[in-house]
Amino acid sequence: MAPPRTLHPTATGPAKPLVDAHQTPQPLVLYAGWFCPFGMYQTSPPWLLFSLYSHTPPQQTVQRVWLVLEEKQLPYQYIEVNPYAKPASLLRLNPRGLVPTLVTPAGRALYESSVVCEYLDDAYPSPRPLLPRNDDAYAKARCRLWMDYVGTRIVPAFHRFLQFQPTPEKGSLQGVRGEFLDTLRGFAGAMLEEEGGGKGSPWFAGGEEIGMVDLMLAPWVVRLWVFDRYKEGGLGVPAEGEEGDDEVWARWRMWREAVEGRRSVRETGSERE
Repeated sequence: MAPPRTLHPTATGPAKPLVDAHQTPQPLVLYAGWFCPFGMYQTSPPWLLFSLYSHTPPQQTVQRVWLVLEEKQLPYQYIEVNPYAKPASLLRLNPRGLVPTLVTPAGRALYESSVVCEYLDDAYPSPRPLLPRNDDAYAKARCRLWMDYVGTRIVPAFHRFLQFQPTPEKGSLQGVRGEFLDTLRGFAGAMLEEEGGGKGSPWFAGGEEIGMVDLMLAPWVVRLWVFDRYKEGGLGVPAEGEEGDDEVWARWRMWREAVEGRRSVRETGSERE
């Protein structure tokens, strides 16, 4: 199958200089897929959108791993692959050809973004861990609970909202929007409930620095603009002072602004169109 014309064979926008700076061979190698701007939503037919978004797109899951590498300032090589013509080098490491695939210094491969991210945090605890250390097993478990919430609740609801095409069998756009907003509100509410959440620090549970839970959701948060651009009624999160605004949504806005302003998030992002 020929790749859709909307796929970019190289990084675009702010991500391009970062990709260009990580072409030298290194002990850690990140295999990533070609870039797929969300601006394709405007011009692609429904069948192609369903094909590309029926599962979690690789660009977001790659960005998760990329963010961890950047936050830890680890040396790595970034290799972009054509998802429609996967190179033999990738298939030898990972017969399923999935991205992200990380090659470790021992030459062994790992995939599944959350697994890779936790490996990097365990293998490279400096300059700082992104999850609580094992001496605080409860705090680490709580973070994993919310990482699971991101992967099993927020991300699927995001894509149901994104893919939605109105038919009598599928219900209403308002319904899928409401489902997605409920997941975001649950996440923001948890930040208020966790110890220290919402009391100065913008990060999950009031951490002093961005952590693993924040990074698991960041790649989808920076793509929320697509709903305001292409969905009737937009995303639907109330702005400050609008009807429906409260402390939970205020906490969400605080967190989203911090994520979107983070250097690692900005520099691993592609052009929208």
